[in-house]
Amino acid sequence: MNTRSLIFTLGLCCIASLASPTQIVLDTSLVEHQPFPRKLHGRFLHITDIHPDPLYEPGASQASACHNRPNLKDNRPAGYYGTPYSSCDSPFRLTNFTLDFLDEHWASEIDFVISAFSSRASRHDNDNDIPRSLDEIYDLNRAVAKKMENVFLKKGIPVVPSLGPNNILEEFSSIWSPFIPPTSSASFHKGGYFSTEIVPDAVAAISINTLYFYKKNHAVGGCKYADPKDPGNIHLDWLEEQLEGFRSRQMQKGYFPECYYRFVELNLRFQDTILGNLYGHQNIDHFSFLDADDIDMSTETLSMGTLSSSTLFETLIADFSEIPEPLDDAHYDKYAVVNVNAAIVPNPYIPSFRIFTYNTTGLSGFAKDIGSDPYLQMIKATQRQRALNHEPVRALKKPKCERKKFRKTWRCQFDKPWHSDSQSPSRRNSLWSPLGFAQFYMPRLAEFNETHGPNFDLEYMTFPLSNLHPDEETQDNTTHQYVIPLRLLPEELRQPGAVESEYTPYELNDLTIPSWLNLATRLAKDKELRSRFKEFMYMGGVQK
Repeated sequence: MNTRSLIFTLGLCCIASLASPTQIVLDTSLVEHQPFPRKLHGRFLHITDIHPDPLYEPGASQASACHNRPNLKDNRPAGYYGTPYSSCDSPFRLTNFTLDFLDEHWASEIDFVISAFSSRASRHDNDNDIPRSLDEIYDLNRAVAKKMENVFLKKGIPVVPSLGPNNILEEFSSIWSPFIPPTSSASFHKGGYFSTEIVPDAVAAISINTLYFYKKNHAVGGCKYADPKDPGNIHLDWLEEQLEGFRSRQMQKGYFPECYYRFVELNLRFQDTILGNLYGHQNIDHFSFLDADDIDMSTETLSMGTLSSSTLFETLIADFSEIPEPLDDAHYDKYAVVNVNAAIVPNPYIPSFRIFTYNTTGLSGFAKDIGSDPYLQMIKATQRQRALNHEPVRALKKPKCERKKFRKTWRCQFDKPWHSDSQSPSRRNSLWSPLGFAQFYMPRLAEFNETHGPNFDLEYMTFPLSNLHPDEETQDNTTHQYVIPLRLLPEELRQPGAVESEYTPYELNDLTIPSWLNLATRLAKDKELRSRFKEFMYMGGVQK
């Protein structure tokens, strides 16, 4: 299936060192440094692409990147809190409001944060009259890192930054060091990638640096099989070691923000360990799949490399139409899910962030003590037993691999067993499974000014309406774990009884692989649902 634009999307950045990073499987966590115990809420924040711009000027011309006063013909000057559907970056008013809003309304309701701030913590270099300097990049990163530290880290909430453009410089190791566990400092310092346990001895996050997979980066070689010292191969060797280590401890590797064949194969081989992939940068809300067909040697080339005049929406729907039906467990072995979030920067759409909910049923302790929780120990013992008895899927080589042209390519080397398990949390709703998300956005950004302050509104949720409140049989409001706190829902959803809502178009019981594939096939068939999906992707802006 065509997964165009999903992997090589973070762009070129500066490189200080391409030496092999120290490969250490993480055994401690930032959570150990929490100032006080935190009970798990079963929620986390995914927020990307903030791009603060110190030169942003309300009333300025969009043609000047919102830096200079407009001429008389400019009919849509820069707004006070930002300029929607533009090429302008975020004014400090918007970035400060967003983090203050999260501090006030969400910091007490989440367990950790997945962010792409570190690679997006400065303005774009899109004003020829005022080039962006390295000192400016440093200063903006320091400001964003400090704000993130105050809002989240000092409250004991782990933050997992992901890197990309502008970030592999020694200075960034210092700026973002409070967010990096000591055991990952070597890989972070040398390569800009790391892993961390966001729920100790249970759930980890791996932050990948896609610079090493980017075609326009002439300092790397494209992960060729014959070049084991290529920085991309070194990075993916490190990733494989992380996944092997986490799997051996019956840990779930949660959310890593991504050369391509190896990445797909690792996702499929460790499907029983990986909970999902979270991305940013494109600023377009959508999902897609990593598919076994992408590494199948029966195909000559990968379609993601081809140029197309189709929009991303059209490409996705065409891909979804190719999913075979009916699907069964054998089909589910062949997929991994990718989620791409919208951005805070209103370029080219409007500010947005996402709150995920995940399954913590059965756990009773605080985050720091989860590793010794009796229920978790029982689950791990069951997983160990299943791993012993479960016969993994084996990826078979194709006759084409006997040809000299293909013999030394990665797709002809994938002969290790795939750990696909129908009972894993990526496949069946169980402990740590992602359950759904709520998307919040700022549709009235252009209206906000000195007297009319901004706010984030609910855009949509993936949950069914029935999941928002206790079921009718129990009606136990004291122990019910709300997927979204009632005070943060629209008035119409705060009381039980609603039978339909524009906020719940998908009605997904969870975000496991079968649920995502089911949604994809529904989108291919249902014109009305497809229209809503498109609306969420582009938020009323230009379709790309």
